[in-house]
Amino acid sequence: MRIHLIKRKTAEEYAKRNPVSRRAIDIWLTLLKYAEWEKPSDIMATYRTADILGNGSNRVVFNVGGNKFRIIGKYIFGREKVHLFICWIGTHSEYDLVCKRDEQYTINWYSK
Repeated sequence: MRIHLIKRKTAEEYAKRNPVSRRAIDIWLTLLKYAEWEKPSDIMATYRTADILGNGSNRVVFNVGGNKFRIIGKYIFGREKVHLFICWIGTHSEYDLVCKRDEQYTINWYSK
């Protein structure tokens, strides 16, 4: 199924505020554009460095830009499309802080 990215603008705005991330974000967006997912393991086939989070969260962490940046997404497999919500974007070190606060399962910056 094709991917319906929710809040693409979040990624574009992040790249605008953090120009060093632009190329990595653009590559990530391009891969999503052509991805076909039927099940969570297909996410890993598209992004070999992605990590599916547990606890029934339906969340994935994408390691982009040579692991310099992280994107937390929440996926929902629908009947015709996979909906992918951008929940959070930041640097690897910022992601480590999110994990220390145990927020990787609940953070939802896309809704702000």
